[in-house]
Amino acid sequence: MFTGIIEETGRIESLEGRGEGARLRVACSAVLADAFTGSSIAVNGCCLTALDLKPGSFAADIAPETMRRTNIGDLRAGSLVNLERPLSPQSRLSGHIVQGHVDGTGELRSLETLGDGNWWMQIRVPDELDRYLVFKGSIAVDGISLTIASLEAGLMSITIIPHTYEATNLKTKRPGDRVNIECDVLAKHVEKLLRRIEIPSGLTVAKLRENGY
Repeated sequence: MFTGIIEETGRIESLEGRGEGARLRVACSAVLADAFTGSSIAVNGCCLTALDLKPGSFAADIAPETMRRTNIGDLRAGSLVNLERPLSPQSRLSGHIVQGHVDGTGELRSLETLGDGNWWMQIRVPDELDRYLVFKGSIAVDGISLTIASLEAGLMSITIIPHTYEATNLKTKRPGDRVNIECDVLAKHVEKLLRRIEIPSGLTVAKLRENGY
């Protein structure tokens, strides 16, 4: 489990295709401090297993499902990626609960300055994810824990503060880029639970009011 608080940005050294999957190598430093073979590291919000650790880098195998559902396949040597180690029991949950299981990708429509180092980001989200998004709700974009500032016709807007812009890969993003999106897991659980509730036929708001609801 992660929190969406990015620890550092790494650079892609290589992305080699392996059948329908791939092997990725990332140059980094901070997230390697206590890493070992088999450690989980979130790369742009994707929970990956660290392999072939070397001083200053690690590798990870990318499954075909991950290639299809995320923007990992868009990366090239030199691409900047957001990195985070899993939450430890002693850590403060400064962001929100992020599983590292990307739900899909959105399209960056714009990233405009608001002045004083602040930015206004707009992302076109897939229709199938829209139902999990709420005003002022949490969202992970490329692994970054952010708060939704506006929702309108499938367009999600978010305010980016100076620290987040400088400490993540957002400063390299351009309109048209795909970004990884992970919705709040609580919203997905609530949806499933509500689907199991049987609503009696003929139930109306008027009838509920008549019975004191």
